[in-house]
Amino acid sequence: MRQVPQYVLIGNGRLARHFRHYFAGLGVAFKTWHRGQKVQILEQSLQKATHILLLISDQAIEPFIDAHLQDSDAVFIHCSGSLVSEKAYGVHPLMTFGISLYAPEFYPQIPLVIDQDAPPFAELLPGLNHPHAYLSTALKPKYHAFCVLAANFSCMLWQKLFRGFEAELQLPKNLAHPFLLRQMSNLLEDPERALTGPLVRNDQVTIQKNLDALAGDAFQAIYQSFITCYQQEKSL
Repeated sequence: MRQVPQYVLIGNGRLARHFRHYFAGLGVAFKTWHRGQKVQILEQSLQKATHILLLISDQAIEPFIDAHLQDSDAVFIHCSGSLVSEKAYGVHPLMTFGISLYAPEFYPQIPLVIDQDAPPFAELLPGLNHPHAYLSTALKPKYHAFCVLAANFSCMLWQKLFRGFEAELQLPKNLAHPFLLRQMSNLLEDPERALTGPLVRNDQVTIQKNLDALAGDAFQAIYQSFITCYQQEKSL
């Protein structure tokens, strides 16, 4: 008879809260521990653990394993998109996790990018079912850089627009919501032709007006860097 997995979720940050919500809705057996609790509670939780998810900061993962998990036979899993460790397998959820928890049916749709040397999915994460792909650990730094560029940095640009609309232009930020949603849809439908605007048109007059309007703003350098990136990409 196949052993019933017993998960232990380590951490109390945003990702840990999402995992607790996900596992509870799925009916997967799990225990939790975070540094605000006594170590004795962790020791009790580890006794029957088969899989331990280290949902803590990258720099804390290996020290935690060394300090607390040396006697455990469980499978150790971390969810960092960039960390490569000989002490735990990397399983990175290709998703952004907000303050609000998601609907239970959403979590199984999240793709997982797994270290190439990890066990088969059914052994690594028994009881779960996700779209997934295995990636060479040598490529993880570039993979994570792509994720940060696309998700985190684009978020900063939209935050800039929302703040600028309200603080500088006296426009309601929700006026831009259809704009954002259409840009997202265009990217999904045809990513190679989704880019529009003065760069694509080679409208140098408008580009210069944009740069002038951003004088004294930190985002002027970002605008200029995108011009440079676009020109370099076109030359390839």
